[in-house]
Amino acid sequence: MESPQSPVERLRASIRHLWEDLSPAERAVCRFLVSASPDQILFSSAQELGAATGTSNATVVRTMQRLGFGGLPGLKRALAAGFTSTAAPDVRLRTSAGHVGHDLSEIWERVFDEARERVDHCRRLWDPESFRRAVEVMAGASAILVYGTGASDPSARHLALKLGRRGHRARATSATGFALADDLLSLRHGEAVVMFQPEREPRELTVLVERARAVGAGVVLVSGEPGGAFAGKVDAVLAAPHSQTGVTAGPLTGIMVADALLLALDTLDGTRPVEHSRQLTALREQLLGPRIR
Repeated sequence: MESPQSPVERLRASIRHLWEDLSPAERAVCRFLVSASPDQILFSSAQELGAATGTSNATVVRTMQRLGFGGLPGLKRALAAGFTSTAAPDVRLRTSAGHVGHDLSEIWERVFDEARERVDHCRRLWDPESFRRAVEVMAGASAILVYGTGASDPSARHLALKLGRRGHRARATSATGFALADDLLSLRHGEAVVMFQPEREPRELTVLVERARAVGAGVVLVSGEPGGAFAGKVDAVLAAPHSQTGVTAGPLTGIMVADALLLALDTLDGTRPVEHSRQLTALREQLLGPRIR
């Protein structure tokens, strides 16, 4: 049995296979990719790679797509898998800081460049049919359990909080191990589960999907990439690409996907979101007490 290709080997094999069909600009990008170190690619933006190869960021993105990585974030994700599995967290942190440097303007631009890359990649991965199914599952649910652990926890809590403010019965949990059993026990037929998958695939997600299916609850998965181990086992998969460098916050794209789901639900809920918003405002005013004139 042949050992699986490393990300670098896969990249070089793809370049060799497509070389004759690549444009001169795409070949320039490929020459740089095979000569650069993996971490150099990992911590470079499309604009920086375009400047280094005498092309444009659009050419860089198009080249990555032709090579089968779906874009620069796809290649970074493949390279990061080997980097994060072999390097300790403190080594990864030093590597990240070393590539950023000390130029404050460069630091500022790097954060926004990576955020833009992740958002653009998230937009390209949007599947209208999966999004429609996700909205239908949530809209028809009697209650919604939102799950997220680690870096996915803020996205889960954001979605559950906003759902509650719109009049949906929603609860969030980040429990792991035995502690999750209580949340699974309370799951009922006709409810829905929205799972925000962290970069690693914890055992809890598998058990959560199995429990939801056993009781007749719908399942929506928000994952770093569509497909994967849960393809065909859940009602809908929505992509929310993770950061491969740690430069931008993990929940960034997950929160954006949550906001898109909330806005879509608002269009189906009629006057309910407005009425609950008024009630929320009234309760806040009561809690603040009488104003001093």
